[in-house]
Amino acid sequence: MAIPDAFRRIFETLLRAAADGNLALLECSDAVTGAPRYVICAVSYDGQFSLTPFGHLHEGDPYAAYLAFKPRGAEVTH
Repeated sequence: MAIPDAFRRIFETLLRAAADGNLALLECSDAVTGAPRYVICAVSYDGQFSLTPFGHLHEGDPYAAYLAFKPRGAEVTH
């Protein structure tokens, strides 16, 4: 499975923001549930601050939320 180019560009933007010290962690509310979310944002300033959200920190066990990448044809070992 290939990572789409748009997501690679977004990730590169995130890396640049981190290298420049232009990241912020904000407490926001989920748009659907209203639950608190802790959102990683890039910060820019051009006369006023602009925050670009990249994603939120996962609550609970993140290892339980995702399946690891497995190359096609690879055997599963436990």
